[in-house]
Amino acid sequence: MDILVFLLHGFAIALEPQNLFLALIGCAVGTLIGALPGLGPVNGVALLIPLAFNFGLSPTAALILLVSVYYGTMYGGRISSIVLNIPGDEPAMMTTLDGYPMALKGRGGEALGLSAVASFVGATVATIGLTLFAPLLVGFAIRFGPAEYFALFMLAFATIGGVTSGSFTKSFIAAGLGLLLGTVGLDPATGVSRYTFGLYELYDGIDFIAALVGLFAISECLLLLEDRRRETATNQELGSAIPGMKSARKCAPTIARGSLIGFVAGVLPGAGASLGSFLSYTLEKRWLGRKGDFGNGDPRGVAAPEAGNNAAAGGALIPMLSLGIPGSGTTAILLALLLSMNITPGPLLFEQQPDMVWGLVAALFIGNIMLLVLNVPLVGLFARVLRAPSWLLMPVVILVAFVGVYSLNNSAFDLYVMLAFGVLGYVLRKLDIPSVPVVLGLLLGGQMEFNLRRAMSISGGDWSILVSSGISIGIYAFAAALMAAGLLFAWWLKREEAGR
Repeated sequence: MDILVFLLHGFAIALEPQNLFLALIGCAVGTLIGALPGLGPVNGVALLIPLAFNFGLSPTAALILLVSVYYGTMYGGRISSIVLNIPGDEPAMMTTLDGYPMALKGRGGEALGLSAVASFVGATVATIGLTLFAPLLVGFAIRFGPAEYFALFMLAFATIGGVTSGSFTKSFIAAGLGLLLGTVGLDPATGVSRYTFGLYELYDGIDFIAALVGLFAISECLLLLEDRRRETATNQELGSAIPGMKSARKCAPTIARGSLIGFVAGVLPGAGASLGSFLSYTLEKRWLGRKGDFGNGDPRGVAAPEAGNNAAAGGALIPMLSLGIPGSGTTAILLALLLSMNITPGPLLFEQQPDMVWGLVAALFIGNIMLLVLNVPLVGLFARVLRAPSWLLMPVVILVAFVGVYSLNNSAFDLYVMLAFGVLGYVLRKLDIPSVPVVLGLLLGGQMEFNLRRAMSISGGDWSILVSSGISIGIYAFAAALMAAGLLFAWWLKREEAGR
């Protein structure tokens, strides 16, 4: 009953004219960004964070805007997957397998409409799960001390290989680089400067926002400048975007199964939407067996991954809000936003910021309806954005990045940081090393070190405090199980690819 009261209060906040307008803008912009190959939710949210600061938005309004962008990009990622056979982001990769064949058969509009419905159902299931389970997780996590929090951070880094589609080794190399960068600044215990090289601007550490925009937006522009063949253009006819009743009934069980699988994958730290999409598609294919025509334009091959990746996107918000542990790359960006606003996600967030949390939850329900209304009748308009050449699109992205980052602190040094991380992101991507673990190391390293030092201070330097409680031991065991599952999953994937 308390949850219902809180949710009704959240709707009162979300239905305020400013928040409704921001949710609508976020959904529309997010869909456009998601439709552009290569940008995706991480880049879209990172690019718009400076604008949220510059317009002086409250934490609640800023979070509603950016989470609406997040959900919108998850919807929009399917457009280029179906129309161009180019996934807008990693979770949309599985949609290309049957979405593009449907488009070649003149059923592109049906595939887009069906994927919008599947995305709506998956995101709604995830939002309901967020409403019901996040407070329960908070009630459990309120008993955590420094040792338990350190175990949680260890869990985040132990499962970091699942955040991206890259190898575990490269993911851990990237995480180590992020942890190293996170030590830049003044030592929190002694006040001694570390790796500042005499630059006073680094005494407060590396600015999260400048680093994020550089790693994702600037590096993407550099890659497009290098390869001019990465043009985005299409003249393909889409047809009707309204799925028929026969197709909808056929796909209903698939959407339900994909939503549940995706939600569970999203809640697991380090799993994220990519795993939700993959599991939903592969398990549905195995479930139907010869009854399906997967790979040749089966509508269920579009519905399953779209329901799975959108449910996983919503599920990833649960560990981020309840525990302060991002469940995906994009939630790591949202974590950076909250930390920049002096708001620490975790068990006390629901008590200290109830208006923000429940306003956000209510806005997610409203945003899902907005996205469904936008995506079904206006999908042709969004698809036309793909005709914009990269030489026209990328200067706009760079302009927004420079103006936004400079306006944060009116500091030219932040621009140098952004450019440096842009080059770093470009080099990492050329080496096929994921950038998201760098972000996680940069964001979580400071808090991880702080909780380790608190635990050591409490115990007088006795390391056994880190494994002195059942909660800590359980978290370490869970981390080991997830790590083993990730290795088995990678082995199974390689075996499947070898058998094709």
